[in-house]
Amino acid sequence: MKPERTLSALYLEPLRERTRRNGGRVFPGQPSFVLLIDVKSEAGPTYTALHAVLTTYADMLTTIRSGVVVPGAVTVVVSGNRAVKDIAAQSVRYAAVDGRADDLDTNPPAALVPWVSENWRKVFKWNWQGAIPAADSATLQAWVERAHRQGRKVRFWNTPDRPEAWTVLLEAGVDLIGTDDLAGLQRFLAERAR
Repeated sequence: MKPERTLSALYLEPLRERTRRNGGRVFPGQPSFVLLIDVKSEAGPTYTALHAVLTTYADMLTTIRSGVVVPGAVTVVVSGNRAVKDIAAQSVRYAAVDGRADDLDTNPPAALVPWVSENWRKVFKWNWQGAIPAADSATLQAWVERAHRQGRKVRFWNTPDRPEAWTVLLEAGVDLIGTDDLAGLQRFLAERAR
């Protein structure tokens, strides 16, 4: 592990510099930029340390005060080992929680859980070969509609990086598409926009 490779050095400082150059936005004229922080260590102590760091960047971060969202240039969402109770207990915080399928049942405030993410294979049997079966298509549509009614976005992981998969997700209304093929997804989205 290299001690100079910190969250601040690699992400927060460069984002702060961009927001200063771009009139308070990471990308000029665009909505808040989302920084997804995937915690792999113990949830509670890691979040305590994360909150201390985020406090020093409050000027550019979306802030949640007593459940009221004050949009900033960068919105932080904590994923992985999430200290949900610790985060929810704060009256002022600089991070939201990456939700899971169970959150569609418990319906926590959207200010706490702005989106729901899930492993595709945990929800669906279809393995991306041939057309999506009608039952899986209906389940996907219902999942997206339920999340949207609750004011949440939808994201799946463990999906293939190819246009056929991106088409299924977009046509179902999935809001966030993760990819390791940034250039491929950018081309795909640009072509669809034409």
